[in-house]
Amino acid sequence: MRHLFLTDPLARLRPDKDSSVALMQATQRAAIEVWWAEPERLYGCHDHGVGVAASPLRLEPVQAQQDRGWTVPRPWYRQGAPELLGLDAFDLVWMRRDPPVDTAYAFAACLLAEAERSGVRVINRPASLLVWNEKLSALQFGHLMAPTLVSAEPGQIGAFIACHGEVVLKPLEGRAGRGVLRAGATMAGLAALLELVTAQGERAVMVQAYLPAVQQGDKRILLVNGEPVGAVNRLPQQGEFRSNLAVGGTPEACELTSSDHTICAALAEPLRHAGLAFVGIDVIGDRLSEINVTSPTGLREIEWLAQQPAADRVIERLLEG
Repeated sequence: MRHLFLTDPLARLRPDKDSSVALMQATQRAAIEVWWAEPERLYGCHDHGVGVAASPLRLEPVQAQQDRGWTVPRPWYRQGAPELLGLDAFDLVWMRRDPPVDTAYAFAACLLAEAERSGVRVINRPASLLVWNEKLSALQFGHLMAPTLVSAEPGQIGAFIACHGEVVLKPLEGRAGRGVLRAGATMAGLAALLELVTAQGERAVMVQAYLPAVQQGDKRILLVNGEPVGAVNRLPQQGEFRSNLAVGGTPEACELTSSDHTICAALAEPLRHAGLAFVGIDVIGDRLSEINVTSPTGLREIEWLAQQPAADRVIERLLEG
């Protein structure tokens, strides 16, 4: 068997943090060949379908340390010479390019959708990657969310803030907590801030009522075919409200609560129907915050904190269909 991983450049990946590396290593442990390429290496041909210039990878194992995360060998991978292969040469294709979902991402997803129509299995489904925006897609489960508004109109946003007191402002194209702001109805300069984040009413943002429960953490739950395979809680730094690991949040082991299971159960069938086989959802208290479909993270933290082979479980469940 062969699996192809389409990711950011290998030099950007952090083996001690990156879920894509964890998945590649788990694939290798399952005796499946690992191949890699950047999405830009995809191509389409009128008589041969969709192909890719991909390289075989051999990954070195990382070792968990009790108090220091992971020890990473150098080099952590060995890359073979690239070959031109049709996507039908792979049993599974992973699309794991980080956001933003820009024009280049959309072109790659279109090529992957064409390959999918020819019988190639792609995770996650390319069409769903384009329409399940990681902020906006949660709106279809509005009954599970904190009060939320998406708008480019500063006056409308201001009225929402006046109603809810404190809010969090999120750029729709953002990731890893970058660009997320906290604002209050009585703060000085609020009107100017709203003009800035909306580009004078030209750019929509997500506005959510601030949940004080975030001080107890923002839980990342990983789902495979709609079923949870593990979770990690992320605690914000002192004086901070963002708990994303990329902006200094601290991971801690956690268990799923009854409300977590309720949220997962509500999402399971819609995710399966959309072909979103590997997803990370964010939960604050008992409220759904976001649905991450492009390149959900958290596997390394779950593996280290819970001493669970989370990436191996992902591969096992996907091989089961």
